[in-house]
Amino acid sequence: MSNIPDDLDRCLGERIRVERLSRGWSLSDLAERAGVSRAMIHKVERGESSPTAALLGRLAGALSLSVSTLVARAEASGRRLLRSDEQPVWTDPATGYRRRHVSPVVDMPLEIIEVELPPGAEVPYGAAAFTFLRQLVWVLDGALTFVEGETVHRLRQGDCLALGPPADCCFRNEGDRPCRYAVVLTKGR
Repeated sequence: MSNIPDDLDRCLGERIRVERLSRGWSLSDLAERAGVSRAMIHKVERGESSPTAALLGRLAGALSLSVSTLVARAEASGRRLLRSDEQPVWTDPATGYRRRHVSPVVDMPLEIIEVELPPGAEVPYGAAAFTFLRQLVWVLDGALTFVEGETVHRLRQGDCLALGPPADCCFRNEGDRPCRYAVVLTKGR
């Protein structure tokens, strides 16, 4: 179940455009920084393409934002209390990966995200998505295989991993049931 607006693609596109323009960047500038084609960014900004988690990760990383911040800004949330049924939920159209932004969007260097990763799904993120963040991954239910550069971490329920220096990463659910985990982000190194 998703409680984000039916026009999330349009809202995300507008937010990406606002973030890009606020930095004085052209489409080409963002495309180069994110390693994404200008045409794809143009489609996303116009709300003509539903971005995947991997694409959002590349764009958010290039903008020095977390994916959750980008989605939350698209939602224009700013309240200090964010009730469970009001928390923005986004589902990756490619993998079924479901991401709930638990923490309110306030002027605080901390974010909490709950993720449900379906069996057999994997979501890769490039190192650029992590250069400005510190992260903890806490497995709430199921098992998660987290690939961090050349290192493979196999996490079980209750395990908590502090991510190391920025590296290409991949979240994988190699099990036969959904994996639910929390990501706690702090900005800055």
